[in-house]
Amino acid sequence: MKRFLFIPTFALLLSINAQAQFAPQIQIPDGAKPLATNISPNSYPFILKDKKVAFSLNAPTANMVQVDICGKKYDMTKNDKGVWYVEIPEQVPGFHYYALVVDGVSVNDPASETFYGCGKMMSAVDIPEDNTEDFEIQNVAHGQVSIHNYYSKVDNEWRPLWVYTPAGYSDDLKKRYPVVYIQHGGGEDHRGWVQQGRLANIMDNLIASGRAVPMIVVCANGNVKKRVPGYPAYSAQGMQTFKQEMVENIVPFVDKNFRTKADAQNRAMCGLSMGGGQSFYVGLLTPEVFANVGIFSTGMFGGIQGSANFNLEKECPGILTDTKKFNSQRKVVYISCGEQDPRITYNKAVVKTMQDAGVNVVFNSFPGDHEWQPWRKSIRDFAQKLFK
Repeated sequence: MKRFLFIPTFALLLSINAQAQFAPQIQIPDGAKPLATNISPNSYPFILKDKKVAFSLNAPTANMVQVDICGKKYDMTKNDKGVWYVEIPEQVPGFHYYALVVDGVSVNDPASETFYGCGKMMSAVDIPEDNTEDFEIQNVAHGQVSIHNYYSKVDNEWRPLWVYTPAGYSDDLKKRYPVVYIQHGGGEDHRGWVQQGRLANIMDNLIASGRAVPMIVVCANGNVKKRVPGYPAYSAQGMQTFKQEMVENIVPFVDKNFRTKADAQNRAMCGLSMGGGQSFYVGLLTPEVFANVGIFSTGMFGGIQGSANFNLEKECPGILTDTKKFNSQRKVVYISCGEQDPRITYNKAVVKTMQDAGVNVVFNSFPGDHEWQPWRKSIRDFAQKLFK
């Protein structure tokens, strides 16, 4: 049983949740729409007609309440019933973590679903965008996401996998499928791509429309505990423990327990941010296991601490000096980044170096910063290029 050491904070959380349950409501503005991340469609937050986002909290004994979204704080105002309210400026489309700050204590919003991000459970708002029907549930055949546990010989413990199987997987027990191994970013885990990334919706819609072939998608927890001392995480040496986890534990488990096409041509590895670095150092450097690799919004090429002076040939021997062999061993090499992400300059520079050397690499960019909307679009784009 978990014990809470910070009793005052825990008491505050209990109080906020109790107040929220019986909260008097601020009148909902005309034309306001609840967000998909709300627990109830009849409670805040709401997106307004002018694209502002409205938040409300019942906390009559609080002296100060703020909304902290993406690191920017907005002061809320309290009415005579003790209900706090604020409308914040229009947010860019996509998935944004936020917290409420009540008298200096950062807490989750009791009106919001919570998601593992930023290294902890967080509230979130998911701002809709036009022409992103692929991210929503549609009237098509639906696959399934199932939860599995495999034994890690790296960390010597049982670890989770979330696995998407396409519609029809259970109908033909002789049919085999290609597999994508998709990795989350730092501060997140194996749940991210399904919950925040809407992976199942995207795959269902792509497959149903014929834009992607039916495939299995595996979401693994990339946060292995065992480290290689003395090496930075973003290096071939620093990635050795996760490489061992993926190649020796996860892939064999999936091949044993699912009807896979168990060869490199029918395997892909991709990921966002930290997962993009893992896809480079594991996927790109093991062509005998993965012939298809997608790298989304990685900071390893530059833009994050410790990534200066990235040497592409040193980190991936032969990519520039034996390009013909490199290309022959890989079917799809894909790199993407958000257009407002400061990492995009470095990603474009690496792509140009690769293309100038004759590497067969595909690059795409999407509106957005370092957040889920460009990553949803990245997997939608990448999946359409695979296994054809």
